[in-house]
Amino acid sequence: MADKVIILGGGVGGMSAAHELIERGFEVEIYERQIIAGGKARSIPVMEGEDDHGSKEKHIKALEKWIDLRGPEAPPGGRRPWLPGEHGFRFFPNFYRHITNTMARTPYYDRGTCYDNLVPTSQVLVAQYDAPGIIMPERFPRNLKEVANAVKTMLYTISPRDKIAYEDIEHFFGCMWRIMTSCKERRLDEYERIGWWEFIGAEHRSEAYQKFLAIGLTRSLVAAKAQTASTKTVGDIAVQLQLGIATPEANCNRLLNGPTNLSWIQPWLNYLIGKGVSYSFESTVQEIECRNGRIVSATVECKGETRVVTGDWFISALPVERIAPLITKPMVDIDPALGKLTALARNVQWMNGIQFYLNREVELTHGHAIFIDSTWALTAVSQRQFWKDLDFEKWGDGKTKGILSVDISEWDKPGLNGKKAIDCTREEIAKEVWEQLKKSLNVDGQVVLYDADLHYWFLDPDIVDDPDDPTRQSNVEPLLINRINTWRLRPDAATLIPNFFLASDYVRTFTDLATMEGANEAARRAVNAILTRSKSKAEHCEIWDLHEPDILRPMRAYDEARYNAGLPWDDRFAVAIEAALKMGQDVVGIQKGGDGPLAVMSPIANEYSKPGGLIEEPALTDALRMVGPPQEIFDMLAEYFPGRNLNIPGTEAVEDAALSLMGGADMLDPAHWSSSFAELGPNSVKPETKLQDRESSASKRKITITQKD
Repeated sequence: MADKVIILGGGVGGMSAAHELIERGFEVEIYERQIIAGGKARSIPVMEGEDDHGSKEKHIKALEKWIDLRGPEAPPGGRRPWLPGEHGFRFFPNFYRHITNTMARTPYYDRGTCYDNLVPTSQVLVAQYDAPGIIMPERFPRNLKEVANAVKTMLYTISPRDKIAYEDIEHFFGCMWRIMTSCKERRLDEYERIGWWEFIGAEHRSEAYQKFLAIGLTRSLVAAKAQTASTKTVGDIAVQLQLGIATPEANCNRLLNGPTNLSWIQPWLNYLIGKGVSYSFESTVQEIECRNGRIVSATVECKGETRVVTGDWFISALPVERIAPLITKPMVDIDPALGKLTALARNVQWMNGIQFYLNREVELTHGHAIFIDSTWALTAVSQRQFWKDLDFEKWGDGKTKGILSVDISEWDKPGLNGKKAIDCTREEIAKEVWEQLKKSLNVDGQVVLYDADLHYWFLDPDIVDDPDDPTRQSNVEPLLINRINTWRLRPDAATLIPNFFLASDYVRTFTDLATMEGANEAARRAVNAILTRSKSKAEHCEIWDLHEPDILRPMRAYDEARYNAGLPWDDRFAVAIEAALKMGQDVVGIQKGGDGPLAVMSPIANEYSKPGGLIEEPALTDALRMVGPPQEIFDMLAEYFPGRNLNIPGTEAVEDAALSLMGGADMLDPAHWSSSFAELGPNSVKPETKLQDRESSASKRKITITQKD
């Protein structure tokens, strides 16, 4: 008889664990609190005919009507008397491998797999208050239109509109170089305890530097804030995003081609149920009982009735703020790491979505938009351009022609109305977000959004009236954020309780970010631990590390030797390059865009780089998009491009040479460094250790640390 696994929570983590387990012959039961599958990734039906703007009372009635209409069973292409809403828009960066692998193994009705529903993006818009936005490439150019956009971005940097001094840009890239050439141990130890804001020196640089390079980058990550996020998290993910732009690879940043549940979650649920998974909705976990060193049961309230569920193995796929109160003293006595979840649960913030349904299609950019000056930290996607196969006349009242899906990530700063989002009513939130969008988009004589465009709006129903203060809002589903030095609070997927595991985005993973990818990777780690402890002969789930450019492996090996010797990262090369560039800029009189000889090109660069210029003309845009090499060329380049975890010919020889150099007296002898550096550690390293062994052990120490089997 197959072992039974009880999964508490039916979001991405729980469904991912169920997927891997059911395919390996386990019996699986899932208990989910919501009436809709998918957790934070779920779509939400919006009943505009019921005046449903997401408020609790009206939305519950709307959901009941949706169930009566057999909404979850509605096939693609059918008539739907509701609009598609989202908890927040779904974004799949180029470095996602775990969740996309699962999607590629999930049938999409009779039309391939859910992975086939991912469509690439090519741009990101950085919109500003009262100034033209900047359209930046989000992938390696694939046609003349994308080449033109890349040139446009380059010309922006030399036009007078660019306010960031070249010295600041060089410093920023020096910081990125430091991350890429630092060993994993240094990143986990030192960079985890340094804030991103401090690491890149934002405090002492220009406002433009802070806005675009410090805040802008972290805002694109959503689950991070520049002032509080660790350098390890932001730096690692920033490298992945930059590699995705610089590499002519097949994968790039992607969005779904339709509402999340229609394109992914519901077909996934259908597949799991078809394979034998039991999925119970409206089931809230009340208690987890630990007795005699094991989990013996979980008490679940299912549609008003209390049930005690038992199994051989238990996986919690609940978010950190929900599992923390369920951890008992007997559980902590066995695994003290579980006791840290209460402290970790304080590291959450609000990130919720609002949809604006428009009377016409408004295409902001072919990707996501960052509203860099918005005090409520808005990011958005104009969805219609990616949902090309969706017949909007069959949704709601048929009047919606476009959708702006917006995420609000800052709720504690005053908006244009002078009020914090947390202190606003739902109507005030909708109005203020709309005003911030208009102020960012309607600039330089162009009007992108008109008030008359707005047909309807819907705010995430997880934003509810605060029961302790009716004048404020409360959030029933906040998002974990990676603050400085919180890795130590995060548990492994396999706990010291022999039959209890964790599969959620707060678990220690390579991904190291509260995302669908992190949840899926955590689920794979939990399943692998079950396979090991149950002595199953089934194949373990595959787990991928983040990309580490192969070409820089010797540099990381050198830094690992320095780290083991107690020496800091070697900044001599970066400092020398920055100094040389600064000297050259001083000689020719160029400090930022529009300076010195560049002033001759400024009028042309300034005009060409403005939004709405010649290359934005629709007919020319379509023509330019048609001119480019075949997709097979990019597939071939991606296969052989350095830094994609491939064995590059000659790499090992270079590594051996680096190791030999590290064994020399001049490379690591503290006598050749300042006294302050020399005091940082011992005088010896062991360069004879094989590089691949050291990198492998570093990887294991970084992620598993106390991984239990």
